[in-house]
Amino acid sequence: MPRAILEESCLHPAIRDFVAGHHADTVQQVREAVAGHPVVVVGMAQNPFVKKARKALDDAGVGHHDIDFGSYFSEWRRRNALKMWTGWPTLPMVFVKGSLIGGAQDVARLIASGELKRLLG
Repeated sequence: MPRAILEESCLHPAIRDFVAGHHADTVQQVREAVAGHPVVVVGMAQNPFVKKARKALDDAGVGHHDIDFGSYFSEWRRRNALKMWTGWPTLPMVFVKGSLIGGAQDVARLIASGELKRLLG
């Protein structure tokens, strides 16, 4: 089943540019990181799940590029733009070889099953 996204035709023309450009610089920053690194962890300060994902990768000997956007009290609009772009509701957002694989629990499962090593080739 495809992910439900409100079609552009359902947006009033007066707001289309705003929606399309909402923190586009943040989305572009992540897109460039994902294109340039095999593993990218997008997170925020103080989030224990971001720390868990990074520690799991470190313990598995998997290098990763980290990007943080604020903390619980700052830069939430930038993080919201990323959530809207990916459809993933929480942090961290972990990308492997260009694909979003989920968060901390998903990383742990992929490491435990050996799937992460397979994905990284």
